Amino acid sequence: MIPFFQADSFSIGPVVFQVWGLFVALGLSFAITFAYFLCKKYLFSGEVILDIAIWVLVGAFIMARVFHVIFYNPVYFIDNPSEVIKLWHGGASSLGGFVGAGLSLWLFAKKRKFSFKELLPYIDIGVLGLWLGWGVGRLGCFLIHDHPGTLTSFVLGVNYPGGARFDLGLMESILGFVLFIVFYLLFKRLIKIRWGLVAGLSIGTYAVARFFLDFLRIPANLPGGDARYGSLTPAQWGMLFVLASLTLYFILSKMKRTKVKNGEVA
Repeated sequence: MIPFFQADSFSIGPVVFQVWGLFVALGLSFAITFAYFLCKKYLFSGEVILDIAIWVLVGAFIMARVFHVIFYNPVYFIDNPSEVIKLWHGGASSLGGFVGAGLSLWLFAKKRKFSFKELLPYIDIGVLGLWLGWGVGRLGCFLIHDHPGTLTSFVLGVNYPGGARFDLGLMESILGFVLFIVFYLLFKRLIKIRWGLVAGLSIGTYAVARFFLDFLRIPANLPGGDARYGSLTPAQWGMLFVLASLTLYFILSKMKRTKVKNGEVA
């Protein structure tokens, strides 16, 4: 059992650092740096991935906040509209971040005239870097304990005041590191088959894991709880959409490759 401790902020001289924000920044730094050097190794240049990172970060941060405001705590923000822009108070939806990243990537491709096929290597490398950053960034959630889970006697439970509970920040941090290690080890093998498998398979794995992990989250009527829509969290609905989209993509891709193999497509 993990002892309960909380580290919301710390000071160095007159400067106050928010722990959550610091770990998010560290996670982004690790993710982008890793992706840059992996691009240089496999694609001979890391400049494009840096451009993509800027676009994706802007879209992800905007939509992460928008989704949090709309889907996770709308009543509070209706009553306190000035809080919407106070990002330093926390509150960001990972689902919204994924949506924002996807939209930004689409806009980037349109502006830079990249085809989807040309983007796939960068998506694979970027997503692999994402899991490293996810593992680091979610440690910030764990340290401030903003995602308490259900009561448990599991060895990785956190001994919260009032009883040991799952900590979803810790669970997702572990998930991020596991995805990074597994798909880093499989990277060469998967890209030899075709680009896109690293991103597709790892995102699909995350979606399945996240769907089930969210059943461990406490309800919205408890401090730190998550909203429910039809007994599922917004993230769970999002993960179902992700899984359906990935399944459709792989089916259509297989059909297209079969047609090419049979000479039905020029």
